[in-house]
Parts: sequence; structure tokens; C-alpha cells
Amino acid sequence: MAIEKLQIERFVNLAKLHPVLDVRSPAEYKHAHIPGAISLPLFTDDERKVVGTAYKQESREMAIKIGLDYFGPKMRQMVEEVALLTVNHSPKIVLLHCWRGGMRSAGVAWLLDLYGFKVYTLAGGYKKFRQYVLETFTKPYQFKIIGGYTGSGKTEILYELQQQQELIIDLEKAASHKGSAFGSLGMPAQPSQEMFENILATALLNIDISKHIWLEDESQRIGDVNIPKSLWQHMRNAPVYFLDIPFEERLLCIVKWYGMQDKEKMINAIIRIKKRLGGLETKTAVNYLIEDNITESFRVLLKYYDKWYAKGLQNRLTFNAAMIKIDCPRVSAVENSGCLINK
Repeated sequence: MAIEKLQIERFVNLAKLHPVLDVRSPAEYKHAHIPGAISLPLFTDDERKVVGTAYKQESREMAIKIGLDYFGPKMRQMVEEVALLTVNHSPKIVLLHCWRGGMRSAGVAWLLDLYGFKVYTLAGGYKKFRQYVLETFTKPYQFKIIGGYTGSGKTEILYELQQQQELIIDLEKAASHKGSAFGSLGMPAQPSQEMFENILATALLNIDISKHIWLEDESQRIGDVNIPKSLWQHMRNAPVYFLDIPFEERLLCIVKWYGMQDKEKMINAIIRIKKRLGGLETKTAVNYLIEDNITESFRVLLKYYDKWYAKGLQNRLTFNAAMIKIDCPRVSAVENSGCLINK
């Protein structure tokens, strides 16, 4: 069977149906990869370094010889691993890539083709995928932004909208962070900036950009990652549907959501915002928490976050973004999502 090199658009489409094998080193894969791709490294991190050094300091031929020394003993194991991955797939089609679509992907593709798999490689490799990712953020999306003070249940509303066949993008899920000093509590470790972009772009690629897409109102920075600038500018110009929910109602929800979190981690989160919160308010919030008076601790914090959100919302309006205010008596994903759709 012939090995076919695919351009990025076709590769991405076929990746929805068939396994994608990333033959780069474990460290390259760990840093960032195509979402859903399976790591099948041709070389370990140390082996890659040795081969790369030989290529730069000696010759291409010497690098290939050293690479073959590493590759030979792994051939059977690699074939068996791919066979297991495709045991329920018919026909036996796999897609694979390395960094630039060079020798690593060519070597593994040759082996799998020889064994009997139908193999497709990515022209330009992972580097081409990254270009594709960055281009994705420049498209003319029709965003609708769900706004509201902290505790408004915006994430729950987002998924209720999805249940009603609306298109959504969950930025906080992609970032593994809820976007505040407490945003990492109960969340998995955040991806690298590059991986965050890959996850976000893949979600956008699966959406019809001619239709409206709902997102939560977010700061450009979510924990340790940033929303790409071009996408952020689209968001800043999009209309904001502001859910105006009473303070006490939101406070109840915040206490419910964060009341069971680790107290020490919550105290550390409060201390991280001490400079902006102020020394007295920080001390008050921490003391309430130590006394297990979570409601009063979060009353202090919620007032702080309301002030900063109001300031950010005012800055957004300077970008000529429209704001549609929706009065909501309580936090309710079902009721409030219905209000959004009707607007």
C-alpha cells in the first residue's frame, strides 16, 4: 500500500474517524499535541537529543544510522501497540505525524505500511497543525457573551444552552481553570499555553461559524493561560447578555460551590489577592474562614469581585460592544438560559 501525505484540512477531518499517532518524543507530546492524538514516540527524549546532535555536528547519514540503532529493537513493539489500538477499527487506517513531516514520521509510516496498515501522514507535521490552529482564531465568529457577576451560574447556563441545541465554547474547561484566584480549586492541572490553544482551536473547528456561539465572559487571562489575542478581540466586540442576579442569591451559590473545598487552599487563594483586596479585608475574610463562617468570608470576597467585574464591564463597553441587561430573580440554569434565547 502507498503512504499518502495529507494536507492539514483533510488530515483534521480524517482524525475524527481514525487514530492519530504522534511519533515525536514524550517531552514534545507532553508539552502540547493534537487533541486526541496517541503518543507513539520513535525516540525517547534522550535518544532524540543524541540523534539531533549527530545531525547538527556530524551528518544526516550518521544521524540516520544512530536512529536506526534505536528504531530496530522497537519495531515489533510499535507494530503490536498499533494493532491493539486498531483492533476494533476496519479498515486498519492510521494517521501519524512528527514535528515537520520528516524522517521520524517517514520511518514509522514505512514500518506500519509494511505490516499492512493504511497509513496517512501529515504534510508539514505538527508545525503545520500549529499554523492551522493560529489561523483558526482569526475567523469571523458570531459570538454571544454570557455576562454576570460572580456566582451567576454562567457555566451551568452555558451547558443548559447546549442542551437546547445552541452552540457553545467552554473556555474554562479548555483552560482547566474557573478564572479567579479560586479557579484552580477542584480542577485538574492546567495545560500549557500551546495545548490550551490546540484544545480551543479543535473545539472551534467543529462548529459552524455561520451560527451564533455562546461563551462566558472571561478575562483574557484564565489562570496561567491566555485567550489568543485575535479571538479575544472578537469576544470584546461581541454583545454581552448580562444576567443581573441579586447579591444574596449569588452568595448562596458561591458558598454551595466552594464551601466544601480545602480550607488551606482557600486561605492561600485569598492571600494571593491581598494587594488588590486590601489588608483589612484579607484579614477579615481569612478569619471568617478559620472560624468556619464561610458565608461571611465569601460575602467579603464577592463584594470585591463584583467591583472588579463592574470595572471590566465598563471597559468592555468602550469597545462599542452592546450590553443587554436581563433581570433574573435567582440563579437558575433552565430559567436564565431561556431568557437568553428569547433575547
